[in-house]
Amino acid sequence: MPKNPHGPALAELRRQEHSRRRGRRGRRGRAALLVVVLAVAVAGWLGVRHLIDSIRMPQCTITAGGMTETFDPEQTGNAALIAAVSMKRGLPPRAATIAITTAYQESKIRNIRFGDRDSLGLFQQRPSQGWGTPSQILDPVYATNAFYDALVKFKGYESADITKIAQWVQRSGFPEAYRDHEGQGRVLASTLTGHSAAGVSCRLDEATTHAAPADVAADLTAQMGVTKVVPGDGVLTVTGSDARQAWAIAHWAVARAETYGITRVTIGKRAWDRGSRKTGWSDGAASQTVTISLR
Repeated sequence: MPKNPHGPALAELRRQEHSRRRGRRGRRGRAALLVVVLAVAVAGWLGVRHLIDSIRMPQCTITAGGMTETFDPEQTGNAALIAAVSMKRGLPPRAATIAITTAYQESKIRNIRFGDRDSLGLFQQRPSQGWGTPSQILDPVYATNAFYDALVKFKGYESADITKIAQWVQRSGFPEAYRDHEGQGRVLASTLTGHSAAGVSCRLDEATTHAAPADVAADLTAQMGVTKVVPGDGVLTVTGSDARQAWAIAHWAVARAETYGITRVTIGKRAWDRGSRKTGWSDGAASQTVTISLR
């Protein structure tokens, strides 16, 4: 039989077509592989992010006067109580700075049940030195008032060196150590007494229990002396006497959110939301009305 003169050409065409099909399959395969890799990468990133979110420690950020300090919720909540008591007593912010600085040096602002010899509590006060009974000293409100009772007897404490003041009150074996923590004390006092707006923000785990609004209202009155408090169904509405006190109330609520299971705090249009991924306060106009949510 005669050879087909077009055979070689047809064979070449078939080879080219086969190559094109194989190329298309290869491109589709690579595209599919890329999609799978991207999906795995996204899933991995989301998994890592969830893991990071789940294991990162609760933390409070305090900002004032260009300084930023971080503390854990226990320290921040105790500092808020110390500052609140100073406001109830009508003391200047300097008193809160001295008290918080002292508590930082003595106990890292923790209400501990141990210390040197018979020292106890936030300020490591000693029953044997006349500070009160152990149960009284371990009551943070009592201990803080006892500290302020001694502090106000120091004439000129508002402007005196903190080492001299704290040593006069505490009779510490390491008086110079107080000065090391004055910066932290000042930042905490400035925000928690309401002088630095939107200066307290905490990143917390989800609340598992919630205090009764009436109990939170009672503590706010006992600690800060606020009387315009209206407990409701899972919410507390508080009216500050002025903008400064309103911010002090709002900061107190955020600082003690871990203690009470507070989920949201608003001051006018501004809000701190426990469940938000964004830290800090939302934008908006503040007012003298603070709403504290416990649900």
